[in-house]
Amino acid sequence: MPLIRLDNPTPRLPANQPGWRAFTAMAFRPLYLVAALFGALAVLAWVAGFGGAAALPGMFWHGHEMIWGYAGAVVVGFLLTAVATWTGQPAFSGAPLAGLVGLWLLARLAAATESGTPWITGVLSVSFFIGGAVAMALPVWRSRNRRNAGVPIMLLALGLANALFLCAVSGAIALDPRRLLLAGLLVVAGFITLVGLRVIPFFTHRALQRPQVSHPRWAGLVAMLSPLALAALVAGGSESSAALFVGVAGMLFNLVLLTRNVHGSAVKHPLLWILFVGYALTAIGLGLTGLAVSSAPELLSAGVHVIAIGGIGVLTLGMMTRTALGHTGRPLVLPPKMVPAYLLMLLATVLRFAAAWPGMAGGAGLIHAAGTCFALALLMFAWRYGPWLVSTRADGAPG
Repeated sequence: MPLIRLDNPTPRLPANQPGWRAFTAMAFRPLYLVAALFGALAVLAWVAGFGGAAALPGMFWHGHEMIWGYAGAVVVGFLLTAVATWTGQPAFSGAPLAGLVGLWLLARLAAATESGTPWITGVLSVSFFIGGAVAMALPVWRSRNRRNAGVPIMLLALGLANALFLCAVSGAIALDPRRLLLAGLLVVAGFITLVGLRVIPFFTHRALQRPQVSHPRWAGLVAMLSPLALAALVAGGSESSAALFVGVAGMLFNLVLLTRNVHGSAVKHPLLWILFVGYALTAIGLGLTGLAVSSAPELLSAGVHVIAIGGIGVLTLGMMTRTALGHTGRPLVLPPKMVPAYLLMLLATVLRFAAAWPGMAGGAGLIHAAGTCFALALLMFAWRYGPWLVSTRADGAPG
């Protein structure tokens, strides 16, 4: 006698059908797209001479928008997508997701136009991170997923760093906004170590069909806490040997953990090696920043941009290209035209590092070239992946 299935089959959707419901089905869809477009336009505007608004001028606008604007959108988009897999709870989607993206967009507009003090920018921008933290905390709490209980707290820490920076810019608190800007960058580096140590071993296992490398829990905590500890030292104004120790130790520790996953065949998989490179550059940037803060301030810009472009730029581009393939129902094979985007982002890292190196001639030209490469890499992602992000999955599955 044939068995009668009592479970409901998974509903199928028309494949590759663009629409609002598809675009807001999961957080990575709108947030990856707006991040890529904004990141490209913001950098092009910066190298063309745009200096922000009266409330958030010059370097403060540029740094704020790349850390809490571009990187913040990618981080929140990834985490709100991943938490559905980590907890088995429904994905954050629909009108609440659209509202969260709206907050982010309004914050970008306010940052570019606000006069006086940046209170509107602050309320909108910090609310985005609070909303993202709550949206992640709810499925973690419902599923009693203790392993990820600290991640929403890290999102709140990123929002707190944002608030402190904007208060310092406005003069409401007597702290150096440049230090708080650097602290925010280091908090994002903490997210890179958190996510990288989870996904790189798994992606390596999937791509190379090798046993997945596991790291002791304490090792992951040390790797993640090293950039956060350096952020606290920087924000507090420390210029002691402690910053050097934390930065160099964090660099070495993260590089050792990364090399445990390295295998020669990874070079045949662009979706994999780009993550290795981005993670390694983040670690190297930690060491350079620790050195610069403690005893070599002339290296600070180099350390900052190794993290900002080499770490955040390279790794976010790699994560967006990889995770967007899987979550739109496509094979995990990088489209051939995206390899040049990877190379452009790496070239942007080299050029910006060279421009920041003490005594290097032609710095302005190198900065313009680096910014153009950075923007082109993100625009290539938006051009190739944009139609997929606004359409239903290629396999007709929901999500």
